[in-house]
Amino acid sequence: MESLAADLRTMARTPLTEAHVARIREIGQEIDAAPGEFLAELGAPQERFIYVLEGELEAVDPVTGGRYGDGATLGPGQFAGEISFLTGAASMLPIRAVSASRLLVADRAPMLRLMQDVPEISDIVVTVLAARRRRLLEGDQASLTLIGMDRDRDIRMIGAFAARNRIPFRALDLDTDEAGELARACDLAPRHPAVVYGRDRVIENPTPRKVAQLYGLDLTFDDGAIHDVLIVGGGPAGISAAVYAGAEGLSALVVEDATIGGQAGTSSRIENYMGFPTGISGADLCWRGEVQAMKFGTRFAVPRRATALARRPDGTFCVTLDDETETCARALVIATGVQYRRLPLDGLERLEGAGVYYAATETAARFCRDCEVVIIGGGNSAGQAAMFLSRHAKCVHLLVRGDSLAASMSSYLSSRLEADPSIRIRYRTEVAALHGDAHLGAVTLKGAGVAPGEERVETRGLFVMVGAAPNTGWLGGAAACDGKGFLLTGDAVGSDSPYGTSAEGIFAVGDVRAGSVKRVASAVGEGSVVISKVWEHVSRQKEETELAAE
Repeated sequence: MESLAADLRTMARTPLTEAHVARIREIGQEIDAAPGEFLAELGAPQERFIYVLEGELEAVDPVTGGRYGDGATLGPGQFAGEISFLTGAASMLPIRAVSASRLLVADRAPMLRLMQDVPEISDIVVTVLAARRRRLLEGDQASLTLIGMDRDRDIRMIGAFAARNRIPFRALDLDTDEAGELARACDLAPRHPAVVYGRDRVIENPTPRKVAQLYGLDLTFDDGAIHDVLIVGGGPAGISAAVYAGAEGLSALVVEDATIGGQAGTSSRIENYMGFPTGISGADLCWRGEVQAMKFGTRFAVPRRATALARRPDGTFCVTLDDETETCARALVIATGVQYRRLPLDGLERLEGAGVYYAATETAARFCRDCEVVIIGGGNSAGQAAMFLSRHAKCVHLLVRGDSLAASMSSYLSSRLEADPSIRIRYRTEVAALHGDAHLGAVTLKGAGVAPGEERVETRGLFVMVGAAPNTGWLGGAAACDGKGFLLTGDAVGSDSPYGTSAEGIFAVGDVRAGSVKRVASAVGEGSVVISKVWEHVSRQKEETELAAE
């Protein structure tokens, strides 16, 4: 995906061939567009593939209404859209005809089938569409504007959600002239934190869920529709399962309650994943997998949290989501991973998102610049967070419960931490108290790593990465777990699959599985391997259903 620079002109360098265009003609039709006519509106589902035969199209800045970017347009041989086309999600940029144009248009579903049948078409289209999303992310002309993210915790949470889900946004400080102008245009009170969509649409009581709905990430489900497989959890294991399920022709849906990528998506640099000798961020790795899965037809619903599970007499699984809607499937892959435990500290919940974080994201790091930060944890995630935050903070205090990192962290990573002068590792040390009202201002440390008594550290960022607990409570005992809540699989429950649980048709992969290796590579491997057994189960169930119908 990185072979093309994220530039509209550069995107013309790998055009579709005449043979490719001929195949698109078989499923599409030619239409005319008048100058000024919109071919795609902001927020409308991307349901058409638009190829320019004659004329000229332009992407429209969703805020100013003028031409987006550096003035480049789309001419003959180019096509419109960005990566949301793969799922039919909302258009992030309007598309308008500059001059009288002749276009070849194909509906999304047959175009996706053609892309699967002709990989060369898929390679070109996906590369260009992904490059355009990257361009949007790197620019400052996004359709989503966050005003006051530096002051308001709720706006900051939306910024973190958008960043981790690859939703482009721009952030304006309350004190800037631009924020003031936008506030007047939207009839907002001066210096009022807000979320604005497009030119002047203010999102009332904004939440990540509402932002997801704007961009079509929060899918709705057809009543009575049954997926072949429902994958609960969008970390590396879930994404890998999604790729292979789609590749095997299974209708698959991934439900993720926060952000695609899970905890791995917050890793600033993964250096021990095969094929990336210089490392890759967890977000980029998971993004590539998500695009692959979408190319094969797998859908993603975010943020949607599974809250309950029931099984019909015919063996179909029905999962209730946090908005009381229900979605059903013939098989389940549980890839919900783990979540860091909340520490028993007074004021912790009040300060979450306002100085207390569970992931070292770019959004969180910007509020810790040139100050001291504290990280609790001794695993790889904590180590990677320390390395990442050390580039922004004045000093990083890494608090480790034990006497060493040898048993919990990769050697290459612990060596780098020890050699970094801006990172201070404090063994047998913990946080005793939090200080701050609207925002964290300091923490009190105690233990062997501080002077006799206690030590107060002035900080705007405490990152908690310790005590991971599995996300299995919503299963309601449908599958056997060990004493800590991790799902038992394989020989432990008499399954012929190392990822089969005690319940036929329910599989577990990644960190949520008892005995799993807590590494990204192993999670990806488990997600890929499990699909063969899922396919067998789904095929068998379909056969039984057909026989019963006869």
